[in-house]
Amino acid sequence: MAGNPMDLGGTTVLVTGASSGIGRDTAILLSSLNARVVLTGRNRERLQETLVRLDGEGHRVAPFDFNHPEEISDWLRSLTVDAGPLNGLVHAAGVELISPIRFVKQQDAEEVLRINLLSSIMLVRAFTQKACHSTPSSIVLLSSVMGTNGAPSMSVYGASKAGLIGLAKSLAIELAPRQIRVNCVTAGCVQTEMLDRFRDLLSVEQFQALEHAHPLGLGTARDVAHAVAFLLADTGRWVTGSTLAVDGGYSAQ
Repeated sequence: MAGNPMDLGGTTVLVTGASSGIGRDTAILLSSLNARVVLTGRNRERLQETLVRLDGEGHRVAPFDFNHPEEISDWLRSLTVDAGPLNGLVHAAGVELISPIRFVKQQDAEEVLRINLLSSIMLVRAFTQKACHSTPSSIVLLSSVMGTNGAPSMSVYGASKAGLIGLAKSLAIELAPRQIRVNCVTAGCVQTEMLDRFRDLLSVEQFQALEHAHPLGLGTARDVAHAVAFLLADTGRWVTGSTLAVDGGYSAQ
């Protein structure tokens, strides 16, 4: 009988944004698939809450603030000295900005682009350091349907997420000779704390319209996590440079 092609036994995967939402559910799912998971995010206490929910052993917490991309290289090099080279990277950390363009302040736009896009560039750069990854390996960047479909008040956030898609395509070609695959998942609206904050900014009618824009309804963090696991595992061994929409049909309209 053939083994499970999604089994991640013997691999070490770094998951950013693992203190909540998609990052947390992804880490939990990967542990159930036998991966050893390194959890990172800004809040150690919330990372510990994720840690106790993981299956198996050998997982660890490594807090880091991606608002400081210039420190990523040294941090990741130090991390892999202890954890060993990484087989996978899931970059789910990010921030949102919901604002009409006329109200956008430069410092706010710079923060979103720094955390969502620049940190991704520097994290992949650090990952490609010889001692930081094994081969073959897989990188999954969490983008958003706001990077492919326009929406009012989402221009800066959408620009940062669209950048990830372009980044993944070029990196996929550049890193293929080194057996590093790079893909994006564009998530629709899933039921997380971020969505709860978004709901507070909308009227009842506006939120209902948002729900109706997803033909299959709003998703869950686990729906997105399943796609991430597919791309990390042998099931995605021939997939690179792709943008996988996990959005309940939002982008199909």
